Amino acid sequence: MAALGKCFLVTGPPGVGKTTLIIKVLESLKNSHPNLTIQGFYTREIREGSERVGFEVVTIDGRRGLLASTTNSSPESFRWPTVGRYKVDLASFEPLALPELQVKEGTDLLVIDEIGKMELYSSSFFPAVLKVLESGVPLLASIPVPKGGRDIPGVARLRNHPGATIFTLNVGNRDAVKEQIYSQLVDLLQKH
Repeated sequence: MAALGKCFLVTGPPGVGKTTLIIKVLESLKNSHPNLTIQGFYTREIREGSERVGFEVVTIDGRRGLLASTTNSSPESFRWPTVGRYKVDLASFEPLALPELQVKEGTDLLVIDEIGKMELYSSSFFPAVLKVLESGVPLLASIPVPKGGRDIPGVARLRNHPGATIFTLNVGNRDAVKEQIYSQLVDLLQKH
């Protein structure tokens, strides 16, 4: 399993800024350490006007693919798993996201935003996350807060991982948490 302190998990309620924080940490790392090799992905909202209609996966190198949508009504979409009103497009998600979880030689940091219910519909996703933990490469990931006091089993396993450091985000601490994660990652990456 990953060494102590190599798994940084950002959690907080929906809309608090987990993805924004991860992107800001990445930007800071790229600016201060341009030779770092970072792989992984983050999710972005898809909006039509002011309405959120889905989520897309964006790889660190900029490739994009659909994760979930409320607007897709293709015949195959009626067989897709759902989370709330969103239909999860595993056929789009898996070919883009799963290769990003295969740790390549020389990778300094792996990013996964998010390890949540939509992503976990992929039967290959969580085993790939566990392999990342076993690789010893530092991991920066976001996880959802438990709903009604109940955690998703895979997320609970990560939350309880001995190498995990949990950062609970709220509107008042976003900047401080960003700086805290950034400085801990810089210290870790200099030793890595």
